[in-house]
Amino acid sequence: MNSSSPLSGVRVLDVATMLAAPFCATFLGEFGAEVIKLEVPGQGDGFRRFGTQSAAGSYNWLNENRNKKSVTLDLRTPQGQEIFRGLIAHCDILVENFRPGTLEKWNLGYDELKRIKPELILVSVTAYGQTGPRRDRPGFARLAHAFAGFAHTTGEAEGPPLMPGALSLGDYVTGMYATMGALVAYIARSRFGFGQAVDVSLYESMFRVMDEMVSVYASKGFVRGRMGAEVSNVVPHSHYPTADGKWVAIACSTDRMFERLAEAMGRVDLLERGAFATMQLRLAKRDELNGLIAAWTRSFDRDALVAHAIAHDVPVAEVYDVADIFADEHFRARRTFVEYKDSRVGTVVGPNVFPKLSVTPGAVHSLGPDLGQHNREIYTDLLGIPPQRLDELVAQGVI
Repeated sequence: MNSSSPLSGVRVLDVATMLAAPFCATFLGEFGAEVIKLEVPGQGDGFRRFGTQSAAGSYNWLNENRNKKSVTLDLRTPQGQEIFRGLIAHCDILVENFRPGTLEKWNLGYDELKRIKPELILVSVTAYGQTGPRRDRPGFARLAHAFAGFAHTTGEAEGPPLMPGALSLGDYVTGMYATMGALVAYIARSRFGFGQAVDVSLYESMFRVMDEMVSVYASKGFVRGRMGAEVSNVVPHSHYPTADGKWVAIACSTDRMFERLAEAMGRVDLLERGAFATMQLRLAKRDELNGLIAAWTRSFDRDALVAHAIAHDVPVAEVYDVADIFADEHFRARRTFVEYKDSRVGTVVGPNVFPKLSVTPGAVHSLGPDLGQHNREIYTDLLGIPPQRLDELVAQGVI
């Protein structure tokens, strides 16, 4: 790992499974932290088997657990718990997603771990948080979408609540909030000298990104419903069809933006008094205006429509599928997705590290590791467990 990486010298112990919490650890690893991924012996993280499979596990596993070192350990055994305490002494951040109380059941709660490492930062990711009447319930992204009010607002007005196109959106959002919590706690530790616990829930992560929904309900009693591609307070701000069977997104958030759209349409009459000149007028005649815009967009193929709109400084974008993304020059120019070489599976194409730092950028050095690949490196080289003793622990199923 490059010594100039911003998190070089930070060691993270990732004992979480699936996506939200491990995504936090992955981000830290991309920016220089050494990440030790602890998994159940003989079984490993279920994310290895989640999704389309490669010769070395799912592509989800390869992409979302990159730059990690895999060790195996059974925390349900006294020997495993003792080894875990030894690992904690060498780590700065612990990332976990057990149900509340699980670590305490194994005598590995935060109070116990702080006695070993007072400056330890514990990042706990759960469905509903460490407190409250639902704290013991299991959860996944779909349940968080539902409980946070996100699913209720997703879909067509007369249809059922729908999932977003990214099935695991709640996991990724939660992983980002967990990362922010870990980094803020690490900054606090560098300033004040103490560690702390970071409590992150799936539902609160999604709840936090629901813009004005809470304030408007509290003030006006308005319950936001489903509007398909529309938004409640802006028109036009939707998806529109083109002649070649594709779609574009147009977003005119101000009157001036709409003026440019009307000019691009050759319909400056839409700006006359009493027509669509103001947002209030456009909101009152949403369906009529969207019909006019859709009729106009259908007169162009997608690429021609986008070029024409851009020439008039209209906010527009193509509605892409993944094949479009692979062909797009902007994605390639910014290396938004890149090829990684892996001796087990050959070339894997995945998302590049993000965000992009100008002086200390992140990097990917390896894809998701094999189960227990780094047992000897961590247990013998770091903890000093003799190879013979390590073999005994493996035979006993502890490692």
